[in-house]
Amino acid sequence: MADRWPFTGREAQLREIAALLRGPDGYGVVLAGAAGFGKSRLARAALAEAAERGAVTRWAAASSAARALPLGAFGALVTASDADPSLLLRRAAQALAAGTPPERLVIAVDDAHQLDDVSALLLHQLAVQRQARLLLTVRTGEPAPDLVTALWKDGYLQRVDLGPLPIEDTARLLDNVLGATVAEADIRRLWELTRGNVLYLRHLVTAEAAAGRLYADRGVWHWTGRPELPPGLTELVGAAMGELSPAEKAVTDLLALAEPLAVAVLAGLADPAAVEAAEQRGVVTVAVEDGELTARLAHPLYAEACRAALGTLRARRLRGAIAGALPGHDVLRRAVLLLDSDLDPDRDLFVAAGRQAAQLCDLNLSERLGRAGVAAGGGYAAQQLVTASLVGMARYERAEEEFAALIRLAASDDEVATAAVGQVLHLAFTAAQPLQAASALAEAERRVTAPRAASRLLAIRALLDGQGGRPQQAMASAEAALTGADVPDEAVLLGCSGLVIALGSAGRADEIQAVAQRALAAAAQSPELAFYAIPMTGLWTHGLVAAGYLGEAAAIAEEFRRTSGEMVFGREIATVLAGFVAMAQGRLGSALPLLRDARSALVPFGDAGGWGYTNLVLLAQAEAMAGDAAAASARLADAAAGRHATLGFLVPAEALARAWVLAATGAVSRARATAREAAAAAAAHGMAAYEVGALQAAVGFGDRDAAQRLAELSRLVQGPRVALAAAHAAALSGGDPARLDAAATAWEQAGELVAAADAAAQAAVLWAERGRHGSAAGAAARAHRIAASTGGLRTPALVAAARPLPVSEREREVITLAAAGLSNREIAERLFVSVRTVEGHVYRAGAKTGVSARARFRDLLEPP
Repeated sequence: MADRWPFTGREAQLREIAALLRGPDGYGVVLAGAAGFGKSRLARAALAEAAERGAVTRWAAASSAARALPLGAFGALVTASDADPSLLLRRAAQALAAGTPPERLVIAVDDAHQLDDVSALLLHQLAVQRQARLLLTVRTGEPAPDLVTALWKDGYLQRVDLGPLPIEDTARLLDNVLGATVAEADIRRLWELTRGNVLYLRHLVTAEAAAGRLYADRGVWHWTGRPELPPGLTELVGAAMGELSPAEKAVTDLLALAEPLAVAVLAGLADPAAVEAAEQRGVVTVAVEDGELTARLAHPLYAEACRAALGTLRARRLRGAIAGALPGHDVLRRAVLLLDSDLDPDRDLFVAAGRQAAQLCDLNLSERLGRAGVAAGGGYAAQQLVTASLVGMARYERAEEEFAALIRLAASDDEVATAAVGQVLHLAFTAAQPLQAASALAEAERRVTAPRAASRLLAIRALLDGQGGRPQQAMASAEAALTGADVPDEAVLLGCSGLVIALGSAGRADEIQAVAQRALAAAAQSPELAFYAIPMTGLWTHGLVAAGYLGEAAAIAEEFRRTSGEMVFGREIATVLAGFVAMAQGRLGSALPLLRDARSALVPFGDAGGWGYTNLVLLAQAEAMAGDAAAASARLADAAAGRHATLGFLVPAEALARAWVLAATGAVSRARATAREAAAAAAAHGMAAYEVGALQAAVGFGDRDAAQRLAELSRLVQGPRVALAAAHAAALSGGDPARLDAAATAWEQAGELVAAADAAAQAAVLWAERGRHGSAAGAAARAHRIAASTGGLRTPALVAAARPLPVSEREREVITLAAAGLSNREIAERLFVSVRTVEGHVYRAGAKTGVSARARFRDLLEPP
């Protein structure tokens, strides 16, 4: 952390002050603002700027102590030795000027509202007689000498009012001070607590960093827990509040515990005259909110200071009094106050309030209220709050124990189903234990007979099958769960989610929208189930991308990103989806930052739902597409180490990422074979759309044997991608550069830039082989243009087109690996061939290219 905080956020005011000090109208500036808003820092910066352009500057600081002496603020600059006031002022002015022309003299006075009368008169004369340019700071809300006030009221000085430092500038300031970015949510918390007061912010940040509650993790600063005001900040806040009478202190204590409070409620708990007095002093603000006169403390830190000074017993008594005075409909606040009060617990209130807290996404509070409800005898309903909150906050260490308690408390079929759904989701997607999840689901199915409850269990089975890579079973379970006139909203959301991933993977993307819309409608009707819309949106996007509906997928991902900010885990998943779609489009310049940001943002959630694993697979592929083999290999290794056992539908995706990593290392034949393996894995599980994507990648890597299978799939799979991939494969298989040019055009029009660049690059190579060098140059230029638009694409086809060589594909592959520093033995192991075979390829490639030294292969392969 920087010792000296940099000047940040007041650049516009600094320019304004500089212009006013130079301008012909007026003879200076008054900076007005509350304590801690940076008036003194800004004045010093303005004075330094004036000195840089040749002004002679003076600095004086007024204070309550110096106010008792004539010219006390100027004691270090002038000597008050004359008894005659007129001589005293004249000599003081002369001492300040020291022969400097008025237009070059700038005198700054800090805290001018504390000037003594003689000093105020001196400033007034200097301004009226234009003997110097003046720069004063005054604190708003504090009385100032009449002659100081007259300086701006009579137009001699221009008044510039400083407001709180805006949140954007606060973020910039903290980035500079801490040397790294502060998490967006924590910037907002810090700003809301200090309200743009830089002095308060500095004390708070310094103390919280020293206490370890403000800490850096992976290059990002985070702030956790409640702040503890350090002594220096407590003194500043206390000085701002001033001396309060016992009755006024009662008002501020009540508001500190439960602001805002209706004035009628506050006046019933405290002395009404004290409420008025506190408002008059500026410690309390009163405004109409929701049609009711409402009181708040004037600054958030006032509440922190008051709470810190409250004794435990007094605080408990006051909370109880407030809880009893609040209206009955204020359920959440009454419950929170009751938790730490001297009143008896109310289990029904705790459960009702816990549900409200969960709907507001405050899961910490929901858990706390749930546990209070359990302790008060709230039974199943209270325990359900505890388990749901723990899972929602990714606090999994106690979840299984809490779910077991919930299952024991379940009495009706509905309660069993509710408990089982939560338990199965936790085991499957949080704990990544699909076998245990299946066992728990089977046990619940044995206990439940009521149709509505059974439909929820069928729906969760559909989701497990869909995400497990078993689309046909998922469709059957979903159909059974969703059939009927009285399907519960939870069954709709879970069943539709399973059906969406099943349809998307099986190649029936045209049927997805109606299913997804049904699920979102159910989520809108049941706000407590809204969080189910998060994975549903992800699965919908995945299905559209697999089919090649990239425009529609991008629109959904962008809308989800725009609306997900207030949802727990929503923003992080939205970032993954945005990166996924951008990668599918080939926009690596957008995809890579998004996926890297998501990796950092997902850390607090572990691998909840498998999103961490998913993101690593996507990031590995994107980095491989950009040619960063080392980074991609590391990401893929991390993904494989943390593979999510429940997400069987991603097995082809991980294999495809592995193919891209191999391609980035130069092992193109292995990349083709691995892409084929990904296609075979998808086909074996009926995931035809994923088979298309894997075969499309294999064609990009030069596979000439995929045309027949893609032609077959084009009669089975919905969406534009399969027909484009089939045409591309047929053109490459037939060695037809004109048809490859046409494929490149079609791919580019569809928004699939990777395939478009590869098709154009492959056309360039084939045109060159035919001696059509003009056509080859045109196709290569087109491939380069498309690749440049992606923000960093580098594929084997692009490399071959950029640097054509008179060697075979296998010879090029071998010398590419040799150029990367691999020995013949290492190349043989990488390509699954003998060392003698590698030696032969190296020899023949050297003979064809005229290169005798192995080290020169790198020069051959670098693009011109």
